[in-house]
Amino acid sequence: MSNTSDVQAIDKLASKYRELKSEIGKVIIGQEEVVNAVIMSLFSNGHSLLVGVPGLAKTLLVSTIAEVLDLDFKRIQFTPDLMPTDITGSEVMDDNRQFKFNKGPLFANIVLADEINRTPPKTQAALLEAMQERSVTVAGERHLLPAPFFVLATQNPIEQEGTYPLPEAQLDRFMFNIPLDYPSYEEEIQVVKETTSVKDVKLSTILTGAEILEYQQLIRKIPIADNVLEYAVSIASKTRPGGSLATEEVNNYISWGAGPRASQYLVLGAKTHAAVNGKYSPDKEDVQAIANYVLRHRIVRNYKAEAEGITEEKVIANLL
Repeated sequence: MSNTSDVQAIDKLASKYRELKSEIGKVIIGQEEVVNAVIMSLFSNGHSLLVGVPGLAKTLLVSTIAEVLDLDFKRIQFTPDLMPTDITGSEVMDDNRQFKFNKGPLFANIVLADEINRTPPKTQAALLEAMQERSVTVAGERHLLPAPFFVLATQNPIEQEGTYPLPEAQLDRFMFNIPLDYPSYEEEIQVVKETTSVKDVKLSTILTGAEILEYQQLIRKIPIADNVLEYAVSIASKTRPGGSLATEEVNNYISWGAGPRASQYLVLGAKTHAAVNGKYSPDKEDVQAIANYVLRHRIVRNYKAEAEGITEEKVIANLL
């Protein structure tokens, strides 16, 4: 690190991260990897896609994180009839016959976009524009969204009836793709015990929005060795079929590889992973720790891979 104040800031970040996890653990049982990944993407200033069947407490997880972070939280339930202005806001005429902008639910620090694949492409595009530009344009006027601004979208992998799957180019806007799995038997017993009785948990605020913005800046200042940076870029390059670094497996089973955004997110994610674990510079292990989250939704399997049951995870594991 460049100076002692940055070193101290990273030590503080690591301890705040542990506090955050234990506070969230008062409400969320298990799902440790999911909580870790969501907090890391928040510190990296990236958005996340949560993929899991209904009933796995995705909404509870996000609202709990918003509460311990003292952030403004809004939930948007995506439906087939949702229009772009329903989420961005619209121009309305006030009593003095003047147009004024009425803010939509996107104007929050943490936005939970529930079942993003249930809404038509037009509305998905409005959300993705907001994620990319951190602003919305209504009636030709640009309105800046609050900072920090963080979108957590959920997608249900089993129901494909009446859904509009996000195209690959739009999936690329999400830093992490985080899978949620069923809880273990022991965890489920604990979940059922706590949710079927009278239990009121009071959560403390661990971080403010201003502190999060500082930590997002701090993470970008963390130095990374050339060999680690090259390792991250080489992993992304290896996923591209027909490329100079592509493996035989990639050429056989992948029809589309990860773009340059994957390399950027591998580096940023590795820096964050290092920082939350109290390290002052990332190494290859930090890249490997977050590679699945970054690459899973950026590589597209071909028919041969589907027929032979080759998953994206299997391809990524072999690349690492």
